[in-house]
Amino acid sequence: MSTENVKEVVRQKYGAAAKRVAAGEGSSCCGANPLTSIAGCDPITSNLYGEGEASAVPEAALRASLGCGNPTALAQLMPGETVLDLGSGGGIDVLLSARRVGPAGKAYGLDMTDEMLALAEENKRKSGLANVEFLKGEMENIPLPAGTVDVIVSNCVINLSADKDRVLREAFRVLKPGGRVAISDVVVRGEVPLEVRRSMELWVGCVAGALSEQAYRDKLAAAGFAEIDIEPTRIYDARDAREFLVSAGLEVEAVARQVDGKFMSAFVRARKPAYLSSGHKS
Repeated sequence: MSTENVKEVVRQKYGAAAKRVAAGEGSSCCGANPLTSIAGCDPITSNLYGEGEASAVPEAALRASLGCGNPTALAQLMPGETVLDLGSGGGIDVLLSARRVGPAGKAYGLDMTDEMLALAEENKRKSGLANVEFLKGEMENIPLPAGTVDVIVSNCVINLSADKDRVLREAFRVLKPGGRVAISDVVVRGEVPLEVRRSMELWVGCVAGALSEQAYRDKLAAAGFAEIDIEPTRIYDARDAREFLVSAGLEVEAVARQVDGKFMSAFVRARKPAYLSSGHKS
């Protein structure tokens, strides 16, 4: 499937999720959700934020969360830093980042979906935060100058790109020397059934587009990053798999056994060197 087709499927699914949240419903991309409206449609997107964080943002920002981790809690953000969230959705990680970097810092959110951006702007208004700015664009072509960001966070979104190499090159470009990425993403451990890879429903659910741990490391290094580390935060078993495979129309029992322990949510860290070699472009 082409890059543009992938983008259009993602845009449609996340636009629909934003509309559901705006209507007071949950954000589930997987159809009817038997769980609570905030819990998400599968174990990947549920129970990611503590009570203190949940109470610090508008409820709609929490409902719109479709991530797989809590990158702002792990990124060790410092007052005065400039943060960029790739695929910011309803804005929860941008708003949490803005609080952590304080009035002297800045938090950008980048998203390509009009409905999510509208929801994020409303959540910004409700939050009362002045150090937040949402940008429309694609993470393969970040609309910011080179060397302007201290930290890039992202929450289960880079998997959705069909051109991850370009995403990571763009992240490298906009980071300041010494800047860092702090990404929550789904990572593959071992071989994955072909029918899972081919399912666009699961691609949008952050599974089919997942990189292997080694591939993630290789792509980060190829983009110029150093100090690369991938830390598992949650490993999914066959029971978890049944919950998110059912919506894709696959043979759930057979596939669930094949993916047992093969997917994990992980915290991906890397740093742009403070001094670049003469052969590497910033």
